[in-house]
Amino acid sequence: MSHTYDHGGNVFDVARQLGVTPDDIADFSASINPLGLSSMVRKAIICSMDSLVHYPDCNHAELKQALAAYHGLSPTHIVVANGSTELIYHLPAMLHGSRALIVSPSFSEYVRALGQQHWEARHFILNHENNFSIDLEALEQTLAEGYDALYLCNPANPGGTLYPLKTIERIYSLCIASGTFLVLDEAFMDFCEETSAKRFMIKGDNGIVLRSMTKFFGIPGLRLGYAIACSTLAERLDAMGGPWSVNTLALAAGVAALHDTEHNSQTLDYIRQERRHLFDELSEFKQLKIFPSSANFLLLQITGGISAREVRDRLLHQRILIRDCATFMGLSPQFIRIAVRTTEENKHLVSCLKHVLK
Repeated sequence: MSHTYDHGGNVFDVARQLGVTPDDIADFSASINPLGLSSMVRKAIICSMDSLVHYPDCNHAELKQALAAYHGLSPTHIVVANGSTELIYHLPAMLHGSRALIVSPSFSEYVRALGQQHWEARHFILNHENNFSIDLEALEQTLAEGYDALYLCNPANPGGTLYPLKTIERIYSLCIASGTFLVLDEAFMDFCEETSAKRFMIKGDNGIVLRSMTKFFGIPGLRLGYAIACSTLAERLDAMGGPWSVNTLALAAGVAALHDTEHNSQTLDYIRQERRHLFDELSEFKQLKIFPSSANFLLLQITGGISAREVRDRLLHQRILIRDCATFMGLSPQFIRIAVRTTEENKHLVSCLKHVLK
């Protein structure tokens, strides 16, 4: 029996339905680096081919060392995994408790992972009308109802909102006061690294930071992610998975990706520039409200009489795939999310949207 996962990036499914190849589709549904993987990563993957005759390093020593250097931390604070989603599935089994509060709209896998361990998941829903800002007083009152874990994504997905470090610190102290463990998902933090909460999150055992190497480094097919936590938590989480969950090619690619500083700074400049252009272009549309974003995607609300599903279906005829956000808790069927792609792809999307929204 096949499982249906409602995410962006289901380009293989869509290509099969349209009778085309995945390369024929402009995929705006998954927020992946439009510059692709770096040449250093490509080279590292090729050079690692001969190592496939050995088991992967189950201690992930070289990648942990590279990540530690990248973040200015000790390797004892880092847990490497087969994508940050693997960690999302391990956490409910590691944590004590049975009630979680999820700051929503958010990534759907939190609920799915919690459900597998029989946790009860409730949502703390943010209002799009004030750009998904967090009412700390309301959050404090809700946490007082007794929750064992709080899940928060920063920058938010699908909203793109970046919460200031001071806000995250305040939320963390509310969690400590209420005995709630903070799961802070920083999957898109590479686009605004200076706001990462990693420095203070490693000081205690009341929270964990999840990171992804999919989005910024452009390697979703390799499945690579990691957690940052205090050493005792990191050790416990490291012991959760079986051996060899991260393959040799992914480990080599991860090290190379961190070392390619030129590609990484080029990515940051490119995304900032293209996101601003795309935001400005889309702001011309009377039927769209665009939300400010610090990540490599934009959330759009359609204010005309057309639904997100209709926009998605009409764009598919042009072989453009976007994310219909109707399945996100707290969003209506009027929301879509689009990735920031290359200059040409972004222009093509804008011109197709003009026809679709007519």
